[in-house]
Amino acid sequence: MTEFEKADHNGSGDIDQAEWDALDLEDRRRRLDDEDSKRDQQRSMVWFALSGMLLYPFSIMITALVGLEEAVSALSSIAGVYFVSVAGIVGVFFGVTNMGKK
Repeated sequence: MTEFEKADHNGSGDIDQAEWDALDLEDRRRRLDDEDSKRDQQRSMVWFALSGMLLYPFSIMITALVGLEEAVSALSSIAGVYFVSVAGIVGVFFGVTNMGKK
């Protein structure tokens, strides 16, 4: 069955206005579902980034308590880059979200 035959519900060989409207409605529904899924994925990514940002200092403290001084040094040395990167991800998300509302 071709796409045309799927769209031609009444089998007349032509796609009339009602069938075009049904195709348009289905297209809009799919676009809305895709946009909703995209927003959910972006929101999950931001929450994951924020939770990592909040847990990072605790990982440094835990490695210090365990006595892994080399790990403490490594984690502390990349902390600045990590926080700037995560803040950039979160900032871009909120900026694009607010721009999209206007």
